Amino acid sequence: MDAQGIEIDGRSQVLLCASLFYFRLPREQWRARLDQVRASGYTCVDVYLPWNFHELAPGRWDFEGRRDVAAFLDLAAEADLKVIARPGPYICSEWDGGALPAWLGLDPELQVRQNEPHFLQQVAAWFDQVLPILAERQHSAGGPVIMVQLENELDFFDCTDRPGYLTALRDLALGHGITVPLIACAGQGDLFGATGDVAGVVPACNFYPDDDSPHIEAEVRRYRDLLAERDLPLLVTETNRRHRTLRRLLVSGATLIAPYLQSSGWNFGYTPSAGNWGDPGNFMTHWYDFGGYVSPTGQERPEYAEAQVLTRVIDVLGPRPAVAKPAVEVLTDFPTSSAIGALRLSGGGQVIAVPNLGLVDGHATVAGVRVEVAAGACPLMPVGLPLGSEHTLTLASADLVSATDGELVFSSAVPVTVVIDDTTVVVPVGKRVTVADLELVVLGPAEAAREPVGAATDVTSVRRRSGQAPAAVAGDYEVPPSLESLGVFRGRGTYSATTDLTGIDELLVVGAADIVDLTIGGAVRPPMVTFGANRRIDVRELSGQVPIEAAVEIWGHANFDDTRLPALRLGALRGLGTVWRINAVQDVSALWTVGGHWAGRPAPVRGLGGWSSTRGGERVTYTRLVHSPTAAALLLRGLDEPAFVRIDSAEPATVSAENPWVLLPAGSSQVAVTLPHDPSRPGLGAELLTLTPVTGWSCTAQDDELLTAFAVSASPGFEFELPLELEAGEEAWLDVDLPAAESGHVLRFEGSQLRVTAWSGGECIGRVWLGDRPAFSGGDPDRLWIPPGWSGLTLLVRGVDGTGTPALRTLRLEPPTD
Repeated sequence: MDAQGIEIDGRSQVLLCASLFYFRLPREQWRARLDQVRASGYTCVDVYLPWNFHELAPGRWDFEGRRDVAAFLDLAAEADLKVIARPGPYICSEWDGGALPAWLGLDPELQVRQNEPHFLQQVAAWFDQVLPILAERQHSAGGPVIMVQLENELDFFDCTDRPGYLTALRDLALGHGITVPLIACAGQGDLFGATGDVAGVVPACNFYPDDDSPHIEAEVRRYRDLLAERDLPLLVTETNRRHRTLRRLLVSGATLIAPYLQSSGWNFGYTPSAGNWGDPGNFMTHWYDFGGYVSPTGQERPEYAEAQVLTRVIDVLGPRPAVAKPAVEVLTDFPTSSAIGALRLSGGGQVIAVPNLGLVDGHATVAGVRVEVAAGACPLMPVGLPLGSEHTLTLASADLVSATDGELVFSSAVPVTVVIDDTTVVVPVGKRVTVADLELVVLGPAEAAREPVGAATDVTSVRRRSGQAPAAVAGDYEVPPSLESLGVFRGRGTYSATTDLTGIDELLVVGAADIVDLTIGGAVRPPMVTFGANRRIDVRELSGQVPIEAAVEIWGHANFDDTRLPALRLGALRGLGTVWRINAVQDVSALWTVGGHWAGRPAPVRGLGGWSSTRGGERVTYTRLVHSPTAAALLLRGLDEPAFVRIDSAEPATVSAENPWVLLPAGSSQVAVTLPHDPSRPGLGAELLTLTPVTGWSCTAQDDELLTAFAVSASPGFEFELPLELEAGEEAWLDVDLPAAESGHVLRFEGSQLRVTAWSGGECIGRVWLGDRPAFSGGDPDRLWIPPGWSGLTLLVRGVDGTGTPALRTLRLEPPTD
C-alpha cells in the first residue's frame, strides 16, 4: 500500500468489500452467501472474529461446526474473495460484550482495552488460538487474508496509553507470523486515537455520513490528504450501504470501500448486545439488518443491482484512478455536493461524480452541455476519455459499464447525453444509437430478481411440555452475586430472600441488569429494565417478613462504553445488583457552600444549583457535609446533564441525568457537586436515603447450555391449540411441528405480555418480547428465522406483568421475502 492505493500481486486495485459474518449465519449457508457477494461484483469481505463466540468459558475453546472459522475462510478463497480479518480483541458489531468475554469483569484488577497486564494476558490467549488460523491463510501463504485489523474504533474509548496498547497488539500479531498489513479503524476520525501512531499499524477510517449531505466529498478528501502525507491510502473500513454514497467515496480517493453489513444476518441465541441507541439503552434484535443489499434471509434487494453496476464501472476505469479536480465546470438545478469529486484515469480523461441529492429528476450542465440526472442517482460521468486512436468520449452523462471495440454500454434510469468527439446525441433508456462507427447502448438499472413466494400460514396446534428446565443450585450469599460469578455468562438465574418490611415504605434496587422479573410478597411486578440505574420500589402495603424473588435474564452485555448507565459500561456484569431497604429520607437541598465564578470567602451558602451568575456554562462547585448512621444514597433531583461528584478526597465520579444517584458510606461525608451554570435552570433538589441491605440470598443458575440441553431433549407433554394464556411469571415449554421449507421459515409471534425464547436444530435461535418492552434496534423485533434444514421448534414462553393478559395468540410462518 502507498498513497496511490492498494497493489496486490503487481496489480493496483480498488476494493469493494462487504461485511459478511460467519457467526451470524448457519454454516450450511456460508458458501451461498459468499458466492452471492462475489456475484455482486465485490471482491472482498470483511470478517469479525468474536472472541467470546470461540471461548465459551475460561479456557474452553470451540472452533467446530458453526464456529469453524478456518473452513469459512477457505470457502472465501474458493469463491475468489479477499478477506479483511478483524479478530478484535474488541469488535463492537452490536454483539454481546463487543466480543469481550463476560468473565473478564470478574477480575477487579483487569482493565479492558488498556495496556494492562491482566487484560493483555487474556488477549494473548485469544490471539494464540486465532492468529495461527489467520497466518496460515494470509496472502503471503497463498490464502485470502490481505489485512488484519487490530482493535476496533478505539478512538471512541478512553484508553489511557494508546501507543502502548496498540504496540502490544501489534507485537502479538507479528509474533504469530502475520505479514499482511495490520490496520486499525478510526470511528470518528481520530487517527491517533485509533492507532496510537504506532509504526506498522495503518490507520483506516469509518464514515457514516448523512447520505444526503453535500459535504461528504470534502470530509473524505481531508482524510485522504492526511494519509497521503504518510504515503498511505485511504481505507474506508466501514460506511453506509447506499451505492450513491459509495460512488462519492470513490471519487474522493478511497481505495478500499467497505459498507458495513451489506450481507445481513442474525443474532442467534443470547448473542445480541445491550446497547446505547435507545433512551439511552436498548436491546439488539435477533434480526440483524441495517438494509444491506442482501437481506438476512438471503433475498437480493434493489441495491444489489446498484453494486453490480458500480463494480462494472470500476472495471472499465482501470487501475489506480487518482483524485483530481473536475476538468470542466458543473452546474446543477438540484441539490448536489458542495465539492464535486473527480478521478483522473491512468489512460487519460476523467470521471466526474454528480450526485442528485434531491427527490426529483433534474438537470446538470457539464462542460456547457445540459444533461439529465435521475433523482437519488450519482452518475460517474466520463469526460475526455480516449477511445483507442480514433475517437474520444468527450462526455457521457451516465455510468460507462462496458467499452469494447465498436460498442459503449451505459446504465441509467433517464436518457443519456453522449458526446463522441464533437457529435452530441441523446440515447433513451433501452435504445441503441450509432454514432460514426460506435454503437451506444443504454440499459436501465437491473431489478433484483425475486423468486415467487407462498402465503403465510398459522400454526394452531402445539404440544405443551409437562416439566420445566432444571436449574443448578448456586448456593447462599449475603448479598446478591453477579450471574457471571455463578458461571452464567449467557442465560439467567433466580434470587430469593426474606426480609422484614415493617415500617419500610420503599426498597432501592441498585445495579440490576438486564431483565429483572421481581416478585414481592407473592405479587409479580412489571419487568425492570433499568440498565443498572437505581430504581425505587413501593412496598408500603407490605409488612413483617416478606419473601422477595427475582428472575434475572441476560439479554446481552454492552457492546459500547456509555457512562450514562452502569450496565452500558463495557465489561459491566449482570444480575440483581443490590437490594436496600430505605429506612429514612432526608431533604438536603439547602445549605450548600458555593465555590467558583466570583464567589469569595467566607463561601456563600445557597441551595444546590442556586448560585446566580452571568457566566453561563462555566462550572460551579457546591459542597456540603452529609451524615448517615448507615450506608446511604444521595439523589440529585432535577439533574438534566452530567455532573461531577466528589466524596471526601476520592476521585470525582460522573453522575448522569439518567442515573442521578451516589452511594455513600456510613458516617459523615463531604460531598462536592460540580456542574455547568445555567441561569435558566431551576435549583436542584437533593435527598439523602438511609439504607440497610437486604441479606440472606439463595440463588439458582440456568446458563444457555443448560437451557439448550433441556430444549432439545425429549419430554412428556400434551397437545393443545392456541391461544395460550399465562399468568405473569408463569412459564410454558412448547414443541411445534413445522412443515419443511427449502428457504426456511420466518416466524412471527402475535400476542401480548410475553417473552419467548426459541430453539431449532439443536441451537437457540433467538428471543422476542411482545407487549410492554424496552427499545429494540437492528431489525423486526417480533420475528425469528428458522434456517432451512434445521429441524424442530421448541419455545419457552414466559408471561410478564403489564398492560393486558399474557397470551400467545398466533404463531405465523411467513415466507422469507426480505
